[in-house]
Amino acid sequence: MVELDFSEQIAALRDTFGNIRSVVDVDRLEREIAELSEQAGAPNLWDDVEHAQRVTSALSHKQAELRRITEVEQRIDDLEVLVDMANEADDEASAVEARDELRSIESVMSELEVQTLLDGEYDARPAVITIRAGAGGVDAADFAEMLLRMYLRYAEQHGFSTTVMDTSYAEEAGIKSATFEVDAPYAFGTLSVEAGTHRLVRMSPFGAAGKRQTSFAAVEVIPLMEETESIDIPDNDIRVDVFRSSGPGGQSVNTTDSAVRITHLPTGTVVSMQNEKSQIQNRAAAMRVLQSRLLLLKREEENAKKKELAGTITASWGDQIRSYVLAPYQMVKDLRSEYEVNNPSAVFDGDLDGFINAGIRWRKQA
Repeated sequence: MVELDFSEQIAALRDTFGNIRSVVDVDRLEREIAELSEQAGAPNLWDDVEHAQRVTSALSHKQAELRRITEVEQRIDDLEVLVDMANEADDEASAVEARDELRSIESVMSELEVQTLLDGEYDARPAVITIRAGAGGVDAADFAEMLLRMYLRYAEQHGFSTTVMDTSYAEEAGIKSATFEVDAPYAFGTLSVEAGTHRLVRMSPFGAAGKRQTSFAAVEVIPLMEETESIDIPDNDIRVDVFRSSGPGGQSVNTTDSAVRITHLPTGTVVSMQNEKSQIQNRAAAMRVLQSRLLLLKREEENAKKKELAGTITASWGDQIRSYVLAPYQMVKDLRSEYEVNNPSAVFDGDLDGFINAGIRWRKQA
């Protein structure tokens, strides 16, 4: 006989949801959507393409955020109905469905609760992620490519839009570096906890048999800034190089010198783009990422100066943030939050929610 009683769990979900709704400020979110919808409906919107893209992107992000909130509220209501139906019909199949739905809602609610901790200045922005192979030779290049696939799979599983902007392939295997954009609400705030040095320990498929190899890769995460927040970069402060896009196979992008590399001479910051077929499009994308990096660098320098003047210089983030061990045992461990799992295959296949949520909570506490 089916006797489901989820009254306490559902009451807890509604209580948590009320707190989340208050922090997110749904009324304000709805007003912003109404204002952006009015702007998006203007007949002359696309007279200014860049402004139109900013408006439509902001509208899409806020609609997605509101939809996520309202869908959870509806799922809680539906769960109550499902429990009543299972009890009235004495239906074990409905009972199993109700238990699965409860676990699913609790998982989504946990993610939403973590999102309320993302109150940084740039947390709501899209993210630009760069992965670079470090020490470890061919294994490091292969590890960098494994991380690229891991993050793209994570984004795919969450319905986040991604664009690979630039990839530099290594000679034997893997990649030297890759840069990609994740365009989703709170992408930067969510993924910024992934920034740092990642370490892989495994039996190398490229070296001598029976010998373990340790390799490293660096992950950089920056917010993609709005055009209005970009800093002015004098032409004589940059060097622009154009070259033929590289990659495996014979893609059409390889037939012209459309790839662009911009070097900011005062800081040595280098940005490469080869995603688009047009040199003009690649240059515009590269300049936007360069401006984002320089603006973030400027803010970091200002914060460091403030800490120096206050006499409180402390490193709250270590350089090495996570270890992926494939031999002699199986484990992935975050060295800041102490969160760990014993299934590296799932992690490399994009199962990062536990690590990201633990990292965000750790950062907030720190």
